[in-house]
Amino acid sequence: MSPFSSIDDAEKGIVVQEMPPLPIVLPSWTSTSSIDSPKTASSVTVSTSHSDTKHPVTPTSPSPPSPSKEALPPSPQPFVTPVRLQRKLLQRKPGRWIRFQLWFNTYRKFYMTVMLLNLIGIAFAISGKWTYPRRYTGAFVLGNLLTAILMRNELFGRFLYLVINTLFAKWTPLKFRLGCTSVLQHLGGIHSGCAVSGFLWLLFRVASIFIDHKANHDSVLVMGVITNLIVGVSIISAFPWVRNTHHNVFERHHRFMGWLGLLSTWIFVVLGDSYNLDTHTWDPDGLRILKQQDFWFAFGMTVFVLIPWFTIREVKVDVEIPSPKVVILRFERGMQQGLLARISRSSIMEYHAFGIISEGKHAKEHYLICGVQGDFTRGLVENPPTHVWTRQLKFAGVSNTSTLYKRGIRICTGTGLGAALSTCLQSPDWYLIWIGSDQEKTFGPTISSLIHRHLGPERVTLWDSRKRGGRPDTMKLIKEAYLSWGAEVVFITSNFQGNKEMMEGCKAAGIPAFGTLWDF
Repeated sequence: MSPFSSIDDAEKGIVVQEMPPLPIVLPSWTSTSSIDSPKTASSVTVSTSHSDTKHPVTPTSPSPPSPSKEALPPSPQPFVTPVRLQRKLLQRKPGRWIRFQLWFNTYRKFYMTVMLLNLIGIAFAISGKWTYPRRYTGAFVLGNLLTAILMRNELFGRFLYLVINTLFAKWTPLKFRLGCTSVLQHLGGIHSGCAVSGFLWLLFRVASIFIDHKANHDSVLVMGVITNLIVGVSIISAFPWVRNTHHNVFERHHRFMGWLGLLSTWIFVVLGDSYNLDTHTWDPDGLRILKQQDFWFAFGMTVFVLIPWFTIREVKVDVEIPSPKVVILRFERGMQQGLLARISRSSIMEYHAFGIISEGKHAKEHYLICGVQGDFTRGLVENPPTHVWTRQLKFAGVSNTSTLYKRGIRICTGTGLGAALSTCLQSPDWYLIWIGSDQEKTFGPTISSLIHRHLGPERVTLWDSRKRGGRPDTMKLIKEAYLSWGAEVVFITSNFQGNKEMMEGCKAAGIPAFGTLWDF
């Protein structure tokens, strides 16, 4: 199993594929038809000329099938490419420039910019050309750490999404709206950059105390070293390799070492501000401490760390297990589209994020699709809970910016439907492409009924790889839907390999697309 196939993280779906990826199947049809077409779709030419842009041609597909097995049509026989052509297609790779553009995304641009600015500041401070950081190093340490916490705070994130979606939806230039989505999706670059920068400033601070250790009290030095070690462990535990391959290790160390680091930071700040370097005596003057910048930075860090935990509640859940591969969790109350939920079987341990499926804010219920893979999701099958812990303050995913666009395509594979379906249920301007194996049997009647009840055949393509005889040419699906639907953007939720292929294909075709993140 690839380390990148984890489905416990939000917006990371899997392709429920029981068949081997070879031979590559290239279907002979060219229209975006539903899986349940009673006969193989004939070739349809999609015109790229838009004489009437107000009424784009929409792909059509027949009505949903009867649940009866006897009513199911025979599986169409796709054209299977010869082995030599398969090898040629497999060897075809996107250009280096395209791969570089996708690698050097907004996340890395943010990260490198933040790191560069801070490294320049540290270099000037070390050389003595900038004396301010030497006197107020704590402000640089805690200012960076506070910014890092803000970038991952649910309340602050929801505020940013609300402002952008309210002020700039649909009327602003497309490039500007794409830029807004990119910035919101990649705020993690600022989070990572500021966290590492804060750690480097902390090293500089402790090194300065060591150099001038005679002027400082030993307790200040000891707490500085302890704080460095704790913050360092918290940062290392959040490296992409650790996060994607050892999720529970990441959860425990990043959270609890982060809390311990916050506590030690408070002690370090108070001790440093209470010790008078001129008289070499303790001067625990509350007013003096309140006037220091680092005190208020530490206070802000504490507030934003605690806010989400004040919204923790134990809520009732109904568990539906349509197949050994998938668990459907049903909760009370409706939700807006583009939100993700963190759930746990305990109040503070191992929270797992899943996309929320809801028909709207006024709906009675919302759902989570959990693919059965890790220990947590297997436990939902072996020991179904009646209640789980969740944060009532949900955080926003990239789909939340779908309101910025006039029309869009939402393509997903397997359990990635959980992060994609709400957007299409709540907006008639979004087209759904869902790829999976034995979809109705695997995901059950609840999910199937949501799709068939709300999405007409004119704006959904369901590709069942079992019935179709293999995986589709995903770029063919995307290109045809993008042209015929008159879309402005494509949102992708897939596993690592599927996301990589589709993002590279969209980039090469000049189609604006946002996929799953694997570098945060």
